[in-house]
Amino acid sequence: MKYLISNTELNGQKVDIAIADGVIANIGSNLSREGYEVVDGHQTIALQGLVDLHTHLREPGKEDSETVATGSRAAAKGGFTAVSAMANTSPVADTAGVVEQVFRLGQECGLSAVFPIGAVTKGLAGKELAELGAMADSVAQVRVFSDDGNCVSDALVMRRALEYIKKFDGVIAQHAQDPTLTMDAQMNEGIVSSQLGLKGWPAVAEEAIIARDVLLADHVQSRLHICHLTTAGGVEIIRWAKARGINVTAEVTPHHLLLTDELAKSYDPVYKVNPPLRTEKDVMALREGLADGTIDIVATDHAPHPSESKECEWQYAAFGMLGLETALSIVWQTMIESKLMDISTLQARMSTKPAEIGRYHSQGKPLTQGSPANLTLFAPNKSWKVDRDLVASKSKNTPFHGMQFGGSVVATYFEGRESWRLSN
Repeated sequence: MKYLISNTELNGQKVDIAIADGVIANIGSNLSREGYEVVDGHQTIALQGLVDLHTHLREPGKEDSETVATGSRAAAKGGFTAVSAMANTSPVADTAGVVEQVFRLGQECGLSAVFPIGAVTKGLAGKELAELGAMADSVAQVRVFSDDGNCVSDALVMRRALEYIKKFDGVIAQHAQDPTLTMDAQMNEGIVSSQLGLKGWPAVAEEAIIARDVLLADHVQSRLHICHLTTAGGVEIIRWAKARGINVTAEVTPHHLLLTDELAKSYDPVYKVNPPLRTEKDVMALREGLADGTIDIVATDHAPHPSESKECEWQYAAFGMLGLETALSIVWQTMIESKLMDISTLQARMSTKPAEIGRYHSQGKPLTQGSPANLTLFAPNKSWKVDRDLVASKSKNTPFHGMQFGGSVVATYFEGRESWRLSN
């Protein structure tokens, strides 16, 4: 199929974009429509296809929450043309065989590129390194490794992992959480946790691991990525490390840019997430860090769960919330409408840089003639209300149900194919 997106905005200019044979065939004014399916791009902005470096697709083994197919549909609906599938599946993605299975499931689905993330340690147990080299050499060509959901808390294991992945230009994506400081923790440690009587999750549990690991990365001269940064102190540590030339990158989630621990007062487990929602002060620091480049990227940490894992008492509920379908609207509201960032910076944070960190060479490319046709059409003035019953994900645990956002994804194109379009 060939598409001609008419009268959209690209880099501040009104243009037509012609898509054919998987690439952007032409960009210009009043392009010929012969042979093309015309897509009305009026009042839309053409953006590079979004890239998520942190997604939980749950397959294999946890298909009651999500599958590669349903997660890919959610990704396409959210404007993503590439997602990174975390390793905490069952079996764990700690071998070449499992990451190749996930990679091929993504190819079969064909709605977005699915890049498996390999586990750092066998079984996510934090003891013995997983088959890092075999996963890197596999068909999936894994370059990002993470025990996300668990912290690689043993400093010696972390050092060995950082040393090992240097051989193939890999990166360790650390879930920064000192387990000795967060045992049985339920939410952010602070005034609200004291009021509710829920065991608190101190900011220092995150910050101590970040500080340790940036020093380790500097010591062995390897690449480190910090997952889902949540605290003002963590932002300052990353800023300090970058000022010294340490090779560290960091991500923030959309929910940590918008929501605070005050929501826990509802006792609704939809707001229970790992790491937890923090304070308004932390939210403001995260936004500032994202704007000035201390935080490199936005990543969703899309974490689907079946209803029985969330519709229970807070203490027994699973950690996690959906993120793919609402991410761009939230970033637009918190960062663009607030004038903290411009559109070019948004594309860097949600497309170019995550593709660079993951070494996803086909993704994150500028929209120019001849480049891969991975693009998102976003209507900044098209408001919509989140409805959990209408999400593309297999699970419904969105904390944004009932919220109104002022901008909406209206179409996504992956490798020249229309992977999703908003129906009128």
